[in-house]
Amino acid sequence: MILCLDCGNTRIKWGLHDGERWCGGGALATIDAAALVRYLPLGATFDRIIGCNVAGAAVAAAVASALPGAAVRWNAACSEQGGVLNGYDRPAQLGADRWAALIGARALHRGDCLVINAGTATTVDALDAAGYFRGGLILPGLSLMRASLAQATAQLPAARGRYSELPTNTDDAIESGIIHATLGAIERMFRALGAVPDARCLLSGGAAADLATHLTLPVLAIDNLVLEGLARLAVDV
Repeated sequence: MILCLDCGNTRIKWGLHDGERWCGGGALATIDAAALVRYLPLGATFDRIIGCNVAGAAVAAAVASALPGAAVRWNAACSEQGGVLNGYDRPAQLGADRWAALIGARALHRGDCLVINAGTATTVDALDAAGYFRGGLILPGLSLMRASLAQATAQLPAARGRYSELPTNTDDAIESGIIHATLGAIERMFRALGAVPDARCLLSGGAAADLATHLTLPVLAIDNLVLEGLARLAVDV
């Protein structure tokens, strides 16, 4: 059994993979990393543990302490891996989660695609049919945008509005502006792929559902692209 770990800024997502399919999964707050074993199936044993970590060395150490005697392989971006070529100016500088998501996307879709992770930050990465990562965007996630407006302005509330094409109240204007801004970034990046018939948006992350409802582009919703990529790397070892 393979244990895959996606250690993000807010949550740690985990999944159990038997080499062919997912056998379980879940999530916990990143601050609870040292208690990871409590969230895993009782008595579970792992042949391999693979993870990516963008939450820092302290979280990696907490995970290691939660899994005594087990070696965690922390995967990081490199020039080429899992069928993906890294087009970043400095390949190792690409976030480990973005890299794993690209590898997951490549395993699931062989055509041109945008790889979108909607979490604390939203990332929008372009991957072509040859497996070449052409580059991408990082922008604040939906929750982060809401919080920044509430904290940095004197008269705007912590919005609890609804999306509208033409909002007529402040809460809806904030919510709609946040979603419009993110959709606009996605749509502009999708146009950069060119007129390719099988191009897709592969959409993942905690805020994916908030975006999928409003996207008019061809979308494949994936539960966790990062874990998909990690599982592929572990299986191919």
